[in-house]
Amino acid sequence: MKTIFVAFSIEDEKIRDMIKGQSLNTQSDFEYIDMSVKEAYSEEWKKKVRARILRSDGVLAIVSKHSLQSSGQKWEIQCAKSEKKPVRGIWAYKDDRTDLAGVNTMVWTWNNISQWIDSL
Repeated sequence: MKTIFVAFSIEDEKIRDMIKGQSLNTQSDFEYIDMSVKEAYSEEWKKKVRARILRSDGVLAIVSKHSLQSSGQKWEIQCAKSEKKPVRGIWAYKDDRTDLAGVNTMVWTWNNISQWIDSL
């Protein structure tokens, strides 16, 4: 089973829930994990995130206009890159095509996500 870390802005928490729900309603051979918090990012949080990213096969970033201001999501993506984990973005909303520097982003479809996960 593959493990995918989900990096997202807390404002996009409902999108994260939908993605997790989508994986539960299919015969997926992978699981999603995340480290969402609503408070300041402590060194202890960073250690836990790094450990989970290290155990993951890749990082899926939920990209929206909120991503540009999310220090936690940016840190998770940088952590994944420093640990040489594949990072792929999906746009959270049809009318929001935010460009997140350094993240190759695709349209959110089940086929796109599953093809990326299968490539890991």
